[in-house]
Amino acid sequence: MTASEPTILATSGGHRVGDRTRVTFDALVHHAVDLSGVHGRRPRVMYVGTAIGDAEHFTARMAEAARVAGFDLTPLHLFPMPNLKDIEGAVLDQDVVWVMGGSVANLLAVWRVHGLDTILRSAWEAGVVLSGVSAGSICWFQGGPTDSFGPELRPLTNALGLLPYGNGVHYDSDKGRRPLVHRLVADGTLPVTHCTDDGVGLVYRGTELVEAVTETAGKGAYVVVREGDSAVEQRLEPRRLPVPRH
Repeated sequence: MTASEPTILATSGGHRVGDRTRVTFDALVHHAVDLSGVHGRRPRVMYVGTAIGDAEHFTARMAEAARVAGFDLTPLHLFPMPNLKDIEGAVLDQDVVWVMGGSVANLLAVWRVHGLDTILRSAWEAGVVLSGVSAGSICWFQGGPTDSFGPELRPLTNALGLLPYGNGVHYDSDKGRRPLVHRLVADGTLPVTHCTDDGVGLVYRGTELVEAVTETAGKGAYVVVREGDSAVEQRLEPRRLPVPRH
C-alpha cells in the first residue's frame, strides 16, 4: 500500500517524551502513516538518522517508539557503511520514510555519496510518504535557513528540490529564523518559502501544498512571498490532529 500520489509531510515536530520511553511518536508521525493509506497490517516505517550521524542511542529510542506505536521500523544507517545491502529495495518497501533532524548540510552530502537522493525521488514518485523533522523537512525543498555551519544561521540552497519552495523550520522557537527567511525571500536567495512553528506539519500532494496540520494547539504555518524588494508573510491556520492512542 502506498499513497495515491507523491506525498510529503514536512514538519517541525513528531516526537515527544513517552510515559515509559524517552521518545514516543506524536501525532505528526502517525499522520504520515495515515497519509500512506496502509491498513490491514503493521505500517512499515524507515528511520533515517544521517543528520545526527546515525547515533545509535537515538536509533534505539526510535525503535522503542515504533514498538509502542505498533509500527515495523527499519533503520537506514550510512555510517560507517550502509547497513542494508539493497537500499533502494528497502526504501521502496516502506510506507513512510521518516528523516531525523540535525545537520541538513551533512545529510545531503552523505546521501549524494550513496545515491540516496535519487532513490528517495524514486520512492516519492512511487507513493512512499516522505516525512521528517527539521533537517528532515528542509531536505525535500530548495533549501532554507540552517545552523549546519555553526550557531549563526546561514542559507542552504542545494537541497533535494522535490518541492519548489524554500522551507523555514522552528519558526517560533528560534528567533533568528523568521527574519532570515524574510531577508532571503526579499533578496531572491530563496523562492516562495513555507514555514512551520514547532509541532506543525505541511502536507504536499505532488508539489502542491494541500494542508497544514498540527499536534500542538495555537501554532501556525506561514507562506512568505516576495513583493518588490520586500517579503510578505501570510499565516495559515493548521488543522489540529487527534492525540495518538497507544
